[in-house]
Amino acid sequence: MNTHTQQIVIGILAERATGERRVALIPSDIKKLISNAKFVVESGAGREAGFDDNTYMDAGARMADCRDILDSCDVIVKVRPPGVDETPRAGRILVSLGGRDPDLGEYLRERAVIHLGLERIPRTTRAQAMDVLSSQASIAGYASVLEGARALGVLLPMLTTAAGTIKPARMIALGSGVAGLQAIASARRLGAVVHGFDVRAAAREQVESLGAKFVAVDTDIGAGESAGGYAREQSSDQQARLRRALSSHLATMQLVIATAQIPGRPAPLLIDRETLGMMQPGSVIVDLVAEMGGNCEVTRPDQTVTVGGVRVMGPTNLPSLMATDASRLFSGNVRALLAYLLEGSSRLNLDASDPISGALLAGQNAARASVAAA
Repeated sequence: MNTHTQQIVIGILAERATGERRVALIPSDIKKLISNAKFVVESGAGREAGFDDNTYMDAGARMADCRDILDSCDVIVKVRPPGVDETPRAGRILVSLGGRDPDLGEYLRERAVIHLGLERIPRTTRAQAMDVLSSQASIAGYASVLEGARALGVLLPMLTTAAGTIKPARMIALGSGVAGLQAIASARRLGAVVHGFDVRAAAREQVESLGAKFVAVDTDIGAGESAGGYAREQSSDQQARLRRALSSHLATMQLVIATAQIPGRPAPLLIDRETLGMMQPGSVIVDLVAEMGGNCEVTRPDQTVTVGGVRVMGPTNLPSLMATDASRLFSGNVRALLAYLLEGSSRLNLDASDPISGALLAGQNAARASVAAA
């Protein structure tokens, strides 16, 4: 383990989850941090995202295998949580997604690993540059429209030819957070007639600023906005009333991008089988919250389910389809976080009273975390 006069050693592991092509830190961001820390990168970690080993070495990083990194590094950085064979040693710090997974949290606590779960980054102006959820949701919103367009049997834009005129497709985003707004903007650029919906009254202005039509429902149904900027959880009765209010609008849509979620809770059910029965055969729903239960009753993670001619897609890792740019944004968030935690020190400054590091620690032993990076 390093002494206080030595630089902290940060390791970047390759991703082993099926379909995961991103890398947690890219060479240009390592180059920006190299004066504050030493970096060791697993060979091939960035290959799927378009960053080869030579670019990492040019940035000042050392290449190594997984075991070497686990044995020699104070901090381990990944996109996805590590598997059993990638678990950091006791006293080390892990920076990755998985901050809302209680089973992972318990597993790491039992092994005395401090986990800085990236989902726990607070939604504040100060932490905006560190917010991986927002950056990756933006890419997911864009990719969802492309995936939905591929599955549709119609074109998104209007097309006039000698053989006749094709009308533009009608699209709606359910939930007007980062992913929903990016889906609206992307569908607009592709020529669809675009709509947006959200239970938060403040979302109307955002939807309309992108040139989309806001679908309004009875304001008594809406759950309003929480302190974190997300919609508040609704009662089962409110959700049932909301589904009925939305069903007539969804029946006219050909592409639905579903993004509505409430952190730490199952995704609200907005599309039930009754609504599916009203939709046009050939319509496509891309449910971006499949991992949280889905906004559609029949959604299954990483599967396409067809009901009455309506295809319901439940992709769980769309950013990996755009692995290069997704990695650039993810890495930029991680770089901003590490720069903040390393400021003026040779170790990570993990202060339970700090609004950012305190949120990341979420009650974990900050004193042990400081020793881990000493």
